[in-house]
Amino acid sequence: MKASIITIGDEILIGQIVDTNSGFIAKSLDRIGVEIHEMISISDNKQHILQTFAKFQNTVDLVIITGGLGPTKDDITKKTFCDYFDDELVVDKKVLGHVTQLIEGFYKRQITQINKDQALVPSKCTVLHNQVGTAPGMWMKKENTVFISLPGVPFEMKYLVENEIIPKIVIEYKRPYIIHKTVLTYGIGESLLSETIEDWENNLPDFIKLAYLPSPGRVRLRLSARGTDKEFLEKSISKNVTTLSKILGDSIVGFDDDETLEIVIAQLLTQQNKTISTAESCTGGKIAQVLTSVSGASKYFKGSVVSYATEAKISILGISEDLIKKHSVVSAEVAREMAIYIQKIMKTDYAIATTGNAGPSKGDSDAEVGAVFIAIATPNEVLIEEFNFGQPRDKVIDRAAIKSLEMLRKEILKNVP
Repeated sequence: MKASIITIGDEILIGQIVDTNSGFIAKSLDRIGVEIHEMISISDNKQHILQTFAKFQNTVDLVIITGGLGPTKDDITKKTFCDYFDDELVVDKKVLGHVTQLIEGFYKRQITQINKDQALVPSKCTVLHNQVGTAPGMWMKKENTVFISLPGVPFEMKYLVENEIIPKIVIEYKRPYIIHKTVLTYGIGESLLSETIEDWENNLPDFIKLAYLPSPGRVRLRLSARGTDKEFLEKSISKNVTTLSKILGDSIVGFDDDETLEIVIAQLLTQQNKTISTAESCTGGKIAQVLTSVSGASKYFKGSVVSYATEAKISILGISEDLIKKHSVVSAEVAREMAIYIQKIMKTDYAIATTGNAGPSKGDSDAEVGAVFIAIATPNEVLIEEFNFGQPRDKVIDRAAIKSLEMLRKEILKNVP
């Protein structure tokens, strides 16, 4: 079963708002075995909408449209639906009662004609009741394709997808199973990763597809299996992931998109009742921000000092001015002292320190732009590594933060009882 998703709105096309609706709809459909054929955004133009409808007619089973269902004059989707289906708008009494109750009962104001017009729907459509808003959803079929129109307001769209559309599709259509498994890898680039697992990838069965999803510092490997036997698909995915784990070892940090590096670290620190602090220079608090993005971070994260300027390293972290003059502010020696000091004053089991040149200029150091020293203080020792993350500046900061967390994870694992 195939579906296409259309978002309608000039505000999307000019970049005024970001389309998040398509992603939510796609994930919701994928979970019940509906394959996404295409996602597009189009203008608030009647002819454009009609042409797009015709394009998908009989090429997919479902076309889901969001946007253009509000009370204002530029919301033209309902009228365009009538043109496409050779239909007319009629008042739906149930929708009118709901809109009236919402406007007069909840908002405590007199209902206007423009509000009443929300109850106008094509006479041939199946109305999808919008409990959380005034614009109803519409379900209409032409030949072999169902067209579903939803409001563009995200929370209204989500309500209709979860409570009206998904249950209706599950009842009315027979669908295959689609099983996904995501493997999160850190510290190994996409090209090297591809070479490392080439033989494994070549031996995957035809019904399992592999996708590489790279981002700074990490690559997600997504395995997707499609078929009619759910148990067989799950066992096949599991078997191949087990083999992959033996090949990649500790380059694999977690599985599925909710097992990010910071979440894995949070779990390890919480399980061991250990704590962490950071002293950041070139990363400017990025590491602390990532660590504290996890709910419950106060159990293990004690604090951070962002000693961006050389003076702050001296006055706040107690780094010797002579040490800085001798080795440079961007050096292994300074990174070591930063880690030791923050670990001591915050009284934590682990500490991360970064010092480097994020660019574009060299600042107080002669070190190359992109150079970063990362120190990890553990209960037993301090480990330091030097990197050059190149440019641009944002890449240096992001990669330094990710690499810091990679190093921290490996050291925590070394100390697992």
